[in-house]
Amino acid sequence: MKLKFSAFAWLFLGSVSLFAQDQVAKKYGDLITTTDLKENLTIIASDALEGRETGTRGQKMAAAFIAAHFQELGLAAPVNGSNYQTVEFFKSLPGESYIKAGNNTYKNFETIAYSGSMDSNGEVTLPVVFAGKGSAEDYAGLSVEGKAVLILISGEASPRRLATVAREKGAKMVLVANADAAEAKSLLDQYKMFLSSGSLSLKQSTSTNAGMFIITPEVAEKVMNTTIDKLTKTIAADAKKGSIAKVKPGSVTYKTALKVETVKSENVLGFLEGSDKKDEVVVITAHYDHIGKRKSGEGDLINNGADDDGSGTVSVLQLAKVFAQAKKDGKGPRRSILFMTVTGEEKGLLGSEYYSENPVYPLDKTVVNLNIDMVGRRDPEHKDSAPYVYVIGADKLSSELHRLSEETNKTYTNLIFDYTYNDENHPTNLYRRSDHWNFAKKNIPIIFYFDGIHEDYHKPSDEVSKIEFDLLQKRAQCVFYTAWEIANRDQRIVPDAK
Repeated sequence: MKLKFSAFAWLFLGSVSLFAQDQVAKKYGDLITTTDLKENLTIIASDALEGRETGTRGQKMAAAFIAAHFQELGLAAPVNGSNYQTVEFFKSLPGESYIKAGNNTYKNFETIAYSGSMDSNGEVTLPVVFAGKGSAEDYAGLSVEGKAVLILISGEASPRRLATVAREKGAKMVLVANADAAEAKSLLDQYKMFLSSGSLSLKQSTSTNAGMFIITPEVAEKVMNTTIDKLTKTIAADAKKGSIAKVKPGSVTYKTALKVETVKSENVLGFLEGSDKKDEVVVITAHYDHIGKRKSGEGDLINNGADDDGSGTVSVLQLAKVFAQAKKDGKGPRRSILFMTVTGEEKGLLGSEYYSENPVYPLDKTVVNLNIDMVGRRDPEHKDSAPYVYVIGADKLSSELHRLSEETNKTYTNLIFDYTYNDENHPTNLYRRSDHWNFAKKNIPIIFYFDGIHEDYHKPSDEVSKIEFDLLQKRAQCVFYTAWEIANRDQRIVPDAK
């Protein structure tokens, strides 16, 4: 009997939290309300802010709103007395860019979209090597040095990641197409929307990298002088038998042209000083920029980004309010907390990259980054699920942080933690696709909270009316309790030994 009871006891203990609830933490966690979240999000994701595209009037209006919020809470303005950390970007605007294949010319933002930062100084003609889906196996037996590469993708595959691999293999130009016509149109529309207003960078490009073209199946067929059906069947064949290497090379002529101007934007910071461990800093982030407006036959459509990342932005505002109230009541955190909404995420994680290279507080004193990017919705995989959140990166640098995250959730919020996207090799590459990545690169432990890819991602339909505020509240509370534990524990969270 003793043996059976002991086994049962361990099983039971394994299913519940070993932490006891801190009633002080619970008191302040309960102050995170759906009312406050909705009130702030209704402003952040309003038409008046015009989609908050980086460097635009709408983004600067959002920055002013966030700064005023931090000031009202009494948070310190840590950048020489300002809440703004100014970030200067170089904006590359598309000039005349096109592809010639067969007897046809395909113009930029019609049936192709050029993503890159180099002026080709006229036309360039290259042989095109078919690289299948762009996997390591697909490159076996291929010679792509100094040539163009065509990759066929499907589903959630990341064109940028595949293009990076192709360039590492020596490709001079990368062509990416989706074999499915509907998916190809959607992918092309996304890139057209992102790129037509220009791309941003922190440094003026001196790159000799020609970038990549997103192309339609029609263009791919002209480039390779064959059909998409035949290329797809080649991929389906056993790659180990060299089927891909047997595809006859195609040919492409292209031109890329750019003009460059400067754009200024801002990270917005509010600092809450800790008590006995104030030199150590917990950083809580969300990006407040979005993708602005897009043209349509019906006029300008505003991408309000209620979920992406209005939901994360207002979560940071609410956490700042609650921690500030705790300090006012004499219950402030032992470690300091930097609340930071960053710019330029939609342009390549640029605001957080700038902070990581120009930190206001020393990185060796930065304990953890908790990053909140899309936490107000459900994805199709969780349509009928109990409250959940995707958790990414908690175990990548610190097993201690992962354990704390798990136990804190079990103690206070009991969300389902979905680790689907935690795999560094997942096709979506999400571990490297939000602002936490610039902290992780500096060996600072991170957690990225995310609700998944839903049907309104990067569309004008990402509106406040579709936010589940009860779920947003619970996720924000989860981040709060995790931050509370990290900020108040005796020992700082540390990265695992390498």
